[in-house]
Amino acid sequence: MKKSRTLFESFIYAISGVIYSLKTQRNMRIHFLAALLVMVLSKYLNLEKIEIVAVAFAATLVIIAEMINTAVETAVDMITDRFHPMARIAKNVAAGAVLIAALNALVVGYMVFSDKLYDLLIGIQSLIFGR
Repeated sequence: MKKSRTLFESFIYAISGVIYSLKTQRNMRIHFLAALLVMVLSKYLNLEKIEIVAVAFAATLVIIAEMINTAVETAVDMITDRFHPMARIAKNVAAGAVLIAALNALVVGYMVFSDKLYDLLIGIQSLIFGR
């Protein structure tokens, strides 16, 4: 790959990396769809701006971690196709970063959405059962 000459070319390379991740990585598609759904839910539930920022940062962190995991796995696979304990460590650590980011997103999501979803469910129950 040649060195990028312009800022525009750098953006094109970055966008192609996102597209590659979405096309080839099932977990990336899952995380991306989950982030999209969570952002739609945030709008539907009229979250405060700070809550939306927290949710967006948590979701973005998961996507970033997944992309770094993909880069590490691809680089390791490029170097060797044989089993090596150090290759396993590199891949496991990268996958662990995704796990930590996803757990963080779950905690943030619980803290932001739990009360609002509970209130929504109570409202739906009242409509259905008239209580």
